[in-house]
Amino acid sequence: MKFLDQAKIFIRSGDGGAGAVSFRREKYIPYGGPDGGNGGRGGDVWAEAVDGLNTLIDYRYRQHFKAGKGGHGMGRDRSGAKGGDVVLKVPAGTQLFEFDDETLIADLTEVGQRVLIAKGGNGGFGNAHFKSSTNQAPRHANPGQEGQERWIWLRLKLIADIGLIGLPNAGKSTLLARVTAAKPKIADYPFTTLYPGLGVVGHKGREFVLADIPGLIEGAHEGAGIGDRFLGHVERCRALLHLVDASGGDPVADWRTIRAELAAYGHGLEDKLEIIVLTKADLVADADLAERQLLIAKASGSETQAISAPTGAGLEALLDACLGLLDDSQDDAAAEPDPRWAPVP
Repeated sequence: MKFLDQAKIFIRSGDGGAGAVSFRREKYIPYGGPDGGNGGRGGDVWAEAVDGLNTLIDYRYRQHFKAGKGGHGMGRDRSGAKGGDVVLKVPAGTQLFEFDDETLIADLTEVGQRVLIAKGGNGGFGNAHFKSSTNQAPRHANPGQEGQERWIWLRLKLIADIGLIGLPNAGKSTLLARVTAAKPKIADYPFTTLYPGLGVVGHKGREFVLADIPGLIEGAHEGAGIGDRFLGHVERCRALLHLVDASGGDPVADWRTIRAELAAYGHGLEDKLEIIVLTKADLVADADLAERQLLIAKASGSETQAISAPTGAGLEALLDACLGLLDDSQDDAAAEPDPRWAPVP
């Protein structure tokens, strides 16, 4: 299935039905009076996060969604039926934006979340609604209210616990394939990964979700390479695994390149907890590997891990560190005060 993480769609809620003008005419009832019913409400447009979806591909081939119109009122005080609703089913992690692509309408982060994005028009009143002691035979009714229509953007940001970042061919897809059941494309040329991928890691009785995004290069925030569009998929991650090719020319420069792109992108990515991982350790002599670990540790101020995904060397220690990183991020989140509540001064 093709991955699609953004789509522009047109939505329209249903028009309300018109009220009816009618009078009761029955034998032996000379003063029947008005009995025109009200029109039905137009259908609403909802967005709902559902399980089992991880792409917006359903909105590639259909861009227009219109709810049903309300039924018109009828005689004998019969009201019109409500128009049918439209429910846009999206993956968890989908954001809805106005047409300007900046104004956020809703952020659906959990399965089951549901939000109303276009309310149907109210139905018009029939003439029975207007009868009174001074107006016993009204001959007018209201038309139905028009529905709402607009273009909106859907943007998907994958929800994962840890995100994999690094230059092209740093070994992100290889690591994902080794520690999860995911089967990403792996090859010996840059930009093998063109779309983000997810995998579930099982380690020591615990599970966490790992997200792999296409590689970044210098100038990605200006559109170089694939650009930084897919960095949005690691915005929700609690921590990052920064993979650096140990067999490359200058691992420190590679690490600084990605850090500069994270800072240029913003959105808090540069402040996330991070583990620096030297990959392809099997291609480097032990002495050279230790020297490169020391250089990156001095530049970053944190310890580094060294792994070889094909041989499995270092993976046990790395997964242990990932669990510790998730525990640290959870503790930090718990320590932050809830902005929705504050004691009365």
